[in-house]
Amino acid sequence: MIKASGIVKTFGSFRALDGFEINVEKGSIYGLVGPNGAGKTTIINHLTGVLKPDEGTVEIAGQPVWENSDLKQKILCINDEWYYFGSYTVKEMAKFYESIYKNFNRERYERLGEVLKIEENRQIRRLSKGMKKQVAFRIVLSCMPEVLILDEPLDGLDPVMRKQIMNVIIGDVAEREMTVLVSSHNLRELEDVCDHVGIIHNGRMVMEKPLCDLKGNIQKVQTVFEGELPEELKNEIDILHTAKTGSVYTLIVKGAADDVAAKIKRFNPVIFDKVSLTLEEVFIYELGGLGYDFENIIV
Repeated sequence: MIKASGIVKTFGSFRALDGFEINVEKGSIYGLVGPNGAGKTTIINHLTGVLKPDEGTVEIAGQPVWENSDLKQKILCINDEWYYFGSYTVKEMAKFYESIYKNFNRERYERLGEVLKIEENRQIRRLSKGMKKQVAFRIVLSCMPEVLILDEPLDGLDPVMRKQIMNVIIGDVAEREMTVLVSSHNLRELEDVCDHVGIIHNGRMVMEKPLCDLKGNIQKVQTVFEGELPEELKNEIDILHTAKTGSVYTLIVKGAADDVAAKIKRFNPVIFDKVSLTLEEVFIYELGGLGYDFENIIV
C-alpha cells in the first residue's frame, strides 16, 4: 500500500534521509519509531507529497505521490501542529474540507461530534491544544481517508479521549481496511495499537517487522544461580544488558526465546523466569547496538 524505495533527501549539507525504505501493508497500523532528528517527519512529508525526494520513489497504492491530486484525495495527515485558518470556526473549517475532499461524509461528521464534543461556532485558535486535536480528528476522519498518516497525533489529549479516538481509528481499519502510519515518541501508545513497527535511525530504516516478531528477537529474563552468573554462560548467549538486585539477575538477551531459555537452563539456574519486554526496551536495545547513546536511560 505504502512503499518508499531508496529515498535520499538533503537540506544543504545535511542528509535527512539516506536511502530510506518503508513498506506498509494495506489495512495495517504501522508505527514509525526513532529518536529526534532521525528523519520521521521528513519521510512523512514525502508520503503526503509535501516534499519531492532527491533520489528514490514514493508510491501509495502503486501510484507516485508527488503532484498526484487524485491520490491525495485519499491521503490525510494530522501532525502535532495541525494547520487551520486562524479566523475559522470549527463549522467553517469542516465546510472547507467538505469543499475539497469529495468523500467527506457529513453523516459521519455529525456522528463523531457526539463523541468529540466541541462547540462548532467556536474559533479554532481559541481552543486548547487537546481540543484542536479533537477537531482535527473529527474533520479528517469524516473525509473517509484510505490512508491516514499521524505525526505525534495524541499529544495534548487526555487518556480517555486518546482511547476514544484510537477506537474510532481501529474500527476504520477493521471495517474499511484503512491504512494507518503513526509516528510517535510515546512507544506505549504504539505498542497498544500497532501491528507493524519500523525503526528509523540517521535517515535509514534499521528494522521493519511485525511487532510480535520484533519483540521475539530480544528476550528479558530473570534468573538466580547458586553463585554468580556463570562466565561460561556469558560466552554462550548474546547479553545486551545485565542488572543485579540481590541474588536476582535481570538479563536482556538477543536471540530466539527457546534458544535463549535452553542455553541458560543448561547451567541449572535456581530460578528462571521470562519477563514481558516492552516496545520501549526493544527500541533502546536495538538502537543501542547501533551506537546510539542510551547511557542515561534506565529501563
